[in-house]
Amino acid sequence: MASSTSEVALTPVAFVRAITAAYQRYGKDPDPALRRARLTSEFLADPAHRVTGSQMETLFGIAIKELDDEALGWFSRRLPWGSYGMLCRASLSSPTLEIALKRWCRHHRLLADDITLHFGVDLNAASVVIEVHRDLGEMTEFCFATLFRYVFGYACWLINSRIPLLETNFPFAVPEHISVYQTLFPGPLNFCAPIAKLSFDPQYAALSIRRDDRALNKMLQQALPLTMFPYRRDRLLVQRVRELLRARLEGGHTGESLARELHVSSRTLHRQLQEEGASLQALKDEVRRERAVELLHRTSKPIKQIARAVGFLNEKSFSRAFKHWTGATPESFRDNGRHFGA
Repeated sequence: MASSTSEVALTPVAFVRAITAAYQRYGKDPDPALRRARLTSEFLADPAHRVTGSQMETLFGIAIKELDDEALGWFSRRLPWGSYGMLCRASLSSPTLEIALKRWCRHHRLLADDITLHFGVDLNAASVVIEVHRDLGEMTEFCFATLFRYVFGYACWLINSRIPLLETNFPFAVPEHISVYQTLFPGPLNFCAPIAKLSFDPQYAALSIRRDDRALNKMLQQALPLTMFPYRRDRLLVQRVRELLRARLEGGHTGESLARELHVSSRTLHRQLQEEGASLQALKDEVRRERAVELLHRTSKPIKQIARAVGFLNEKSFSRAFKHWTGATPESFRDNGRHFGA
């Protein structure tokens, strides 16, 4: 985690208070830990205050060791320090993300009876669901938000990719610090939902695991950033952009409209495409060319109709672009049946 990121004041005071409540549950004084995290009781009194990533990392790390409870009082029994690392290790040898998350959720039942985590995949979504068996009271929000970020951050790390969220549902009212949720769970957010559920594109569940024991040992030494900051790289970004472009060839997509559907900023979209060795214009040209070649080979539609079908305003601009792509005009390409660069 870059130092500039770790100094962003993102975490709500409500989450820090949940940690101090864990100290109180175990009859321990939280003040020494707060001081080491450069926090005071007076600072925590204002719900509008935020703490930085490094402060939260320090406090969280001290608390789970001093209290010997990685759940920080959420559940009716302790989760000794190293419990979640054990879940990660037990699922690391899985061939795909789907199997890894199913193992992670199944093994979580060995740690806690208060909730059950379920992971499932269908044609529309891969989803993590939290089933509650006991009222968690004031710990509910911190527990659900942290658990989802645990699982989600670990999933991104396993496949070395950002995973865009389809939606995240929480069974409690909209908190005052809603902006924090918009950062932690970018995408559609629903509160007062019947169940706690986090969903993403099932294509990511099929991706292979990219990590080993050595990488896991290194990650566990500084795991908290995975629960706090979005993963940057998206292994399926280029593929997802292609799919969106194909779905709306005639109407056309702009960088802004694509970014909205992918739940990122336009600037982030262009930067991440560049990091993957691609550009939006090149992908547009590729998709248009593929569709134009298909229509020219398999239909007898007039060139003017094909131009509109692949997103051009007129036949002249389409013909100019097609000749640039293939070295031939649309008419000669169709007449001669030549596969120029196809």
